[in-house]
Amino acid sequence: MTKSANTFLLLLLTLGISQAQELSFEEYNPASTLVIPGNRVIRAKFPVVDVHSHHYNMPEQDLSVVVRAMDTLNLAVLVNLSGGSGEKIKGAMANIQKNYPNRFLLFANVDFSGVGDPGWGARAASQLKEDHANGAVGLKIFKSLGLRYSDTEGNRIAVDDPRLDPVWEMCATLGIPVLIHSADPKSFWDPMDSRNERWLELKTRPRRKRSDSDPAPWEQIIAEQHNLFRKHPKTTFINAHMGWYANNLDRLSELMEEFPNMYVGIGAIIAELGRQPRQAKAFFTTYQDRILFGKDSWQPSEFPTYFRVLETADEYFPYHKKYHAFWAMYGLDLPDSILKKVYYQNALKILPSLDRSLFPQP
Repeated sequence: MTKSANTFLLLLLTLGISQAQELSFEEYNPASTLVIPGNRVIRAKFPVVDVHSHHYNMPEQDLSVVVRAMDTLNLAVLVNLSGGSGEKIKGAMANIQKNYPNRFLLFANVDFSGVGDPGWGARAASQLKEDHANGAVGLKIFKSLGLRYSDTEGNRIAVDDPRLDPVWEMCATLGIPVLIHSADPKSFWDPMDSRNERWLELKTRPRRKRSDSDPAPWEQIIAEQHNLFRKHPKTTFINAHMGWYANNLDRLSELMEEFPNMYVGIGAIIAELGRQPRQAKAFFTTYQDRILFGKDSWQPSEFPTYFRVLETADEYFPYHKKYHAFWAMYGLDLPDSILKKVYYQNALKILPSLDRSLFPQP
């Protein structure tokens, strides 16, 4: 073989190796070589109340499809936080009562258009009272409050805007909880660079990126939420996504102490708990009476990750969404007494309309 031919082959080989080594972060997903005991948990150990689910067309939805998946997972009751208001509540309740009267609960939603008009607060509170009479057992506040909603003057509506007080006061009067989602992970406000843990999520979902002027600093929105809890101690609040402090459980512990009217839900943050099993287990032990199971998006295939993190002592197992977490999970190995509280007993305390026959009797 000639020298030029050898040179050409060497160039081809070098090029092939170079191309083989060029992988994007999204593409790089190596299979673990770790050999270790562990089992996928496809069914919760005890019946579960999922307090954080979204079904946007429940008046017409075929609930039998959902119930089949619920039965497989051991979900006793699913709480639809997207119940809407008015006729939508009535339609959803009619579907539930006709088909599965003890398997679904509805939370109502407030229409924030018109904030600033005279009498808006009284009208919103009156509508909530009507929705409760028609079957709603709670109120869900979406993150749009604080992020996107504007009043009649075009100004951002703060989470603790006093014009909304009649709504929170009505919840206290009716004895119904408010599940509230404020802001988003702090990383969405941080620079989108190589140090941002949510870089992949922001790359694949760029509309989630925020800044101090779009629409306000993260710290400000979170402070507004905390002030809301402080202003309304007689109202029970469920802080969705652990208030975005699942990655700082010491700070969340301080908030749990400050706000005895605040519960926390674990929807969409199980990846944070699964990378700090000892710290998370200690938190669950201390605040076992105020933690609620919630998943958020209705993806039945993702529930086993939650069950495995909460129930087992398994090590180094994968999470189900790389853009949420590129790290491995570890089980908290919670004792049965705490699992029962997280799965259903705490929900029974604040949602008394739950059918108790669906759960183990004391």
